[in-house]
Amino acid sequence: MLIDGDNAQPKLLEYILEEASKYGKVTIRRIYGDWTHPGMSGWKNLLNDLSFSPIQKFNYTTGKNSTDSSLIIDAMDILHDKTVDGFCIVSSDSDYTGLAKRIREAGVFVMGIGEKKTPNAFVQSCEIFTYSENLLPKSVKTKGKVDGKETKKSMESSVEDSKGLKKKEQKLIDRAFEISVGEEEEAYISTVGSNLRKLNPSFDTRAYGYRNLTQLFKNLKTYQVINNNVNGLNHPLVKKAE
Repeated sequence: MLIDGDNAQPKLLEYILEEASKYGKVTIRRIYGDWTHPGMSGWKNLLNDLSFSPIQKFNYTTGKNSTDSSLIIDAMDILHDKTVDGFCIVSSDSDYTGLAKRIREAGVFVMGIGEKKTPNAFVQSCEIFTYSENLLPKSVKTKGKVDGKETKKSMESSVEDSKGLKKKEQKLIDRAFEISVGEEEEAYISTVGSNLRKLNPSFDTRAYGYRNLTQLFKNLKTYQVINNNVNGLNHPLVKKAE
Protein backbone atom coordinates (compact mmCIF):
# COMPACT_ATOMS: atom_id res chain seq x y z
CA MET A 1 0.00 0.00 0.00
CA LEU A 2 1.48 3.28 -1.19
CA ILE A 3 -0.21 6.45 0.07
CA ASP A 4 0.19 9.97 -1.29
CA GLY A 5 0.16 11.80 2.05
CA ASP A 6 -0.47 15.12 0.31
CA ASN A 7 -3.57 13.73 -1.35
CA ALA A 8 -5.34 11.54 1.22
CA GLN A 9 -7.05 11.89 4.59
CA PRO A 10 -5.37 10.60 7.80
CA LYS A 11 -8.71 9.99 9.54
CA LEU A 12 -9.53 7.31 6.96
CA LEU A 13 -6.28 5.36 7.25
CA GLU A 14 -7.72 2.56 9.39
CA TYR A 15 -10.69 2.13 7.03
CA ILE A 16 -8.42 2.26 3.97
CA LEU A 17 -6.23 -0.50 5.41
CA GLU A 18 -9.29 -2.58 6.25
CA GLU A 19 -10.65 -2.19 2.71
CA ALA A 20 -7.37 -3.21 1.08
CA SER A 21 -7.07 -6.19 3.42
CA LYS A 22 -10.15 -7.72 1.76
CA TYR A 23 -7.97 -8.49 -1.24
CA GLY A 24 -4.80 -9.68 0.47
CA LYS A 25 -2.28 -9.19 3.26
CA VAL A 26 -0.84 -5.67 3.19
CA THR A 27 2.88 -6.24 3.72
CA ILE A 28 4.54 -3.05 2.42
CA ARG A 29 2.97 0.06 3.96
CA ARG A 30 4.33 3.49 3.07
CA ILE A 31 3.11 7.08 3.29
CA TYR A 32 4.87 9.69 1.14
CA GLY A 33 5.13 13.40 1.83
CA ASP A 34 7.16 16.27 3.24
CA TRP A 35 7.07 15.37 6.93
CA THR A 36 8.50 18.78 7.89
CA HIS A 37 5.26 20.37 6.65
CA PRO A 38 2.54 21.04 9.29
CA GLY A 39 -0.07 19.53 6.98
CA MET A 40 1.45 16.07 7.52
CA SER A 41 1.03 16.15 11.30
CA GLY A 42 -2.27 14.28 11.13
CA TRP A 43 -0.47 11.16 9.90
CA LYS A 44 2.21 11.00 12.59
CA ASN A 45 0.15 9.51 15.40
CA LEU A 46 -1.07 6.71 13.12
CA LEU A 47 2.29 5.51 11.80
CA ASN A 48 3.29 3.23 14.68
CA ASP A 49 -0.24 2.09 15.50
CA LEU A 50 -0.83 0.78 11.96
CA SER A 51 2.80 -0.08 11.11
CA PHE A 52 3.35 2.41 8.27
CA SER A 53 6.73 3.73 7.16
CA PRO A 54 7.01 7.48 6.51
CA ILE A 55 8.91 8.36 3.32
CA GLN A 56 10.37 11.85 3.42
CA LYS A 57 10.29 13.88 0.21
CA PHE A 58 11.20 17.58 0.21
CA ASN A 59 9.59 19.99 -2.23
CA TYR A 60 12.28 21.01 -4.69
CA THR A 61 10.46 24.15 -5.86
CA THR A 62 7.58 26.26 -4.55
CA GLY A 63 4.19 24.96 -5.57
CA LYS A 64 5.60 21.59 -6.67
CA ASN A 65 6.09 18.38 -4.70
CA SER A 66 8.13 15.27 -5.43
CA THR A 67 5.72 12.89 -3.70
CA ASP A 68 4.14 11.50 -6.86
CA SER A 69 7.41 10.86 -8.67
CA SER A 70 8.95 9.22 -5.60
CA LEU A 71 5.92 6.97 -5.10
CA ILE A 72 5.97 5.97 -8.77
CA ILE A 73 9.69 5.14 -8.72
CA ASP A 74 9.30 3.01 -5.58
CA ALA A 75 6.28 1.24 -7.05
CA MET A 76 8.26 0.31 -10.16
CA ASP A 77 11.14 -0.98 -8.02
CA ILE A 78 8.71 -3.15 -6.04
CA LEU A 79 7.08 -4.37 -9.25
CA HIS A 80 10.49 -5.29 -10.67
CA ASP A 81 11.43 -7.20 -7.48
CA LYS A 82 8.27 -9.33 -7.81
CA THR A 83 7.76 -9.47 -4.05
CA VAL A 84 4.03 -8.67 -4.07
CA ASP A 85 0.93 -9.89 -5.90
CA GLY A 86 -0.87 -6.56 -5.93
CA PHE A 87 -0.74 -2.82 -5.26
CA CYS A 88 -3.07 -0.39 -3.52
CA ILE A 89 -2.48 3.24 -4.52
CA VAL A 90 -4.18 5.76 -2.27
CA SER A 91 -4.64 9.12 -3.95
CA SER A 92 -7.12 11.22 -5.91
CA ASP A 93 -4.43 12.45 -8.31
CA SER A 94 -4.51 11.61 -12.02
CA ASP A 95 -0.69 11.52 -12.03
CA TYR A 96 -0.88 7.85 -11.01
CA THR A 97 -2.89 6.81 -14.09
CA GLY A 98 0.19 5.70 -16.00
CA LEU A 99 1.49 3.78 -12.99
CA ALA A 100 -1.77 1.87 -12.59
CA LYS A 101 -1.77 0.98 -16.29
CA ARG A 102 1.83 -0.23 -16.13
CA ILE A 103 1.13 -2.46 -13.13
CA ARG A 104 -1.87 -4.02 -14.86
CA GLU A 105 0.18 -4.62 -18.02
CA ALA A 106 2.57 -6.65 -15.88
CA GLY A 107 -0.35 -8.89 -14.86
CA VAL A 108 -0.35 -7.64 -11.28
CA PHE A 109 -3.51 -6.66 -9.39
CA VAL A 110 -3.94 -2.93 -8.73
CA MET A 111 -6.61 -1.15 -6.74
CA GLY A 112 -7.05 2.53 -6.06
CA ILE A 113 -8.64 4.42 -3.20
CA GLY A 114 -9.49 8.10 -3.49
CA GLU A 115 -12.18 10.72 -3.27
CA LYS A 116 -15.05 11.05 -5.73
CA LYS A 117 -13.21 13.94 -7.36
CA THR A 118 -10.64 11.43 -8.68
CA PRO A 119 -10.34 11.75 -12.49
CA ASN A 120 -12.02 8.91 -14.36
CA ALA A 121 -8.79 8.07 -16.20
CA PHE A 122 -7.16 6.93 -12.93
CA VAL A 123 -10.32 5.13 -11.79
CA GLN A 124 -10.60 3.13 -15.02
CA SER A 125 -6.90 2.24 -14.94
CA CYS A 126 -7.40 0.24 -11.74
CA GLU A 127 -8.99 -3.20 -11.49
CA ILE A 128 -10.88 -2.00 -8.42
CA PHE A 129 -11.36 1.57 -7.29
CA THR A 130 -13.05 2.45 -3.99
CA TYR A 131 -14.22 5.96 -3.22
CA SER A 132 -13.11 6.97 0.25
CA GLU A 133 -16.54 8.50 0.93
CA ASN A 134 -17.94 4.95 0.98
CA LEU A 135 -15.50 3.71 3.63
CA LEU A 136 -16.81 5.50 6.72
CA PRO A 137 -19.22 3.37 8.77
CA LYS A 138 -22.79 4.59 9.02
CA SER A 139 -22.40 5.33 12.71
CA VAL A 140 -19.71 7.97 12.11
CA LYS A 141 -21.03 11.46 12.70
CA THR A 142 -20.05 14.60 10.87
CA LYS A 143 -20.65 18.01 12.28
CA GLY A 144 -22.03 21.01 10.44
CA LYS A 145 -23.66 24.36 11.06
CA VAL A 146 -27.03 25.52 9.85
CA ASP A 147 -28.15 29.09 10.63
CA GLY A 148 -25.44 29.32 13.26
CA LYS A 149 -26.59 26.18 15.09
CA GLU A 150 -24.46 23.06 15.25
CA THR A 151 -26.13 19.96 13.89
CA LYS A 152 -25.08 16.36 13.40
CA LYS A 153 -25.53 14.47 10.18
CA SER A 154 -24.71 10.78 10.01
CA MET A 155 -23.06 9.07 7.08
CA GLU A 156 -26.10 6.79 7.03
CA SER A 157 -28.43 9.58 6.01
CA SER A 158 -26.05 10.81 3.33
CA VAL A 159 -25.78 7.30 1.92
CA GLU A 160 -29.51 6.66 2.00
CA ASP A 161 -30.13 9.94 0.17
CA SER A 162 -28.46 8.37 -2.84
CA LYS A 163 -30.49 5.14 -2.74
CA GLY A 164 -32.15 4.27 -5.98
CA LEU A 165 -30.08 3.42 -9.02
CA LYS A 166 -29.97 5.76 -11.96
CA LYS A 167 -30.55 4.42 -15.46
CA LYS A 168 -26.81 4.31 -16.08
CA GLU A 169 -26.17 2.08 -13.05
CA GLN A 170 -29.20 -0.09 -13.85
CA LYS A 171 -27.88 -0.70 -17.37
CA LEU A 172 -24.48 -1.55 -15.91
CA ILE A 173 -26.02 -4.18 -13.63
CA ASP A 174 -28.08 -5.59 -16.51
CA ARG A 175 -24.97 -5.85 -18.67
CA ALA A 176 -22.98 -7.58 -15.91
CA PHE A 177 -25.83 -10.05 -15.43
CA GLU A 178 -25.97 -10.80 -19.17
CA ILE A 179 -22.25 -11.55 -19.18
CA SER A 180 -22.54 -13.78 -16.11
CA VAL A 181 -25.74 -15.73 -16.87
CA GLY A 182 -25.60 -19.43 -17.74
CA GLU A 183 -27.85 -21.79 -19.64
CA GLU A 184 -30.33 -21.87 -16.75
CA GLU A 185 -30.77 -18.10 -17.04
CA GLU A 186 -29.26 -17.76 -13.57
CA ALA A 187 -25.95 -16.35 -12.37
CA TYR A 188 -23.95 -16.47 -9.17
CA ILE A 189 -24.10 -13.06 -7.51
CA SER A 190 -20.36 -13.30 -6.85
CA THR A 191 -19.78 -13.70 -10.60
CA VAL A 192 -22.02 -10.72 -11.37
CA GLY A 193 -20.03 -8.70 -8.84
CA SER A 194 -16.72 -9.61 -10.50
CA ASN A 195 -18.04 -8.59 -13.90
CA LEU A 196 -19.43 -5.35 -12.49
CA ARG A 197 -15.95 -4.43 -11.31
CA LYS A 198 -14.55 -5.23 -14.75
CA LEU A 199 -17.10 -2.97 -16.42
CA ASN A 200 -16.76 -0.21 -13.82
CA PRO A 201 -13.92 -0.51 -11.24
CA SER A 202 -15.59 2.07 -8.97
CA PHE A 203 -18.99 0.34 -8.65
CA ASP A 204 -19.76 0.04 -4.93
CA THR A 205 -23.10 -1.03 -3.43
CA ARG A 206 -22.38 1.08 -0.33
CA ALA A 207 -22.90 4.19 -2.45
CA TYR A 208 -26.57 3.21 -2.71
CA GLY A 209 -27.06 2.28 0.94
CA TYR A 210 -26.58 -1.50 0.61
CA ARG A 211 -24.00 -3.55 2.46
CA ASN A 212 -23.42 -5.98 -0.40
CA LEU A 213 -24.63 -6.95 -3.87
CA THR A 214 -27.04 -9.60 -2.58
CA GLN A 215 -28.84 -6.97 -0.53
CA LEU A 216 -29.01 -4.69 -3.55
CA PHE A 217 -30.48 -7.39 -5.80
CA LYS A 218 -33.14 -8.19 -3.20
CA ASN A 219 -34.34 -4.60 -3.53
CA LEU A 220 -34.47 -4.59 -7.33
CA LYS A 221 -37.91 -5.43 -8.69
CA THR A 222 -36.45 -6.70 -11.97
CA TYR A 223 -34.41 -9.46 -10.29
CA GLN A 224 -35.01 -12.41 -7.99
CA VAL A 225 -32.44 -13.78 -5.54
CA ILE A 226 -32.29 -17.56 -5.05
CA ASN A 227 -30.64 -19.16 -2.01
CA ASN A 228 -28.20 -21.85 -3.06
CA ASN A 229 -26.76 -23.91 -0.20
CA VAL A 230 -23.68 -25.98 -1.02
CA ASN A 231 -21.99 -27.94 1.78
CA GLY A 232 -23.65 -25.72 4.35
CA LEU A 233 -22.58 -22.49 2.65
CA ASN A 234 -24.91 -20.15 0.79
CA HIS A 235 -23.79 -19.14 -2.70
CA PRO A 236 -26.80 -17.06 -3.81
CA LEU A 237 -27.95 -16.95 -7.40
CA VAL A 238 -29.87 -14.23 -9.20
CA LYS A 239 -32.23 -14.34 -12.16
CA LYS A 240 -34.61 -12.02 -13.95
CA ALA A 241 -37.92 -11.67 -12.14
CA GLU A 242 -40.89 -13.28 -13.87
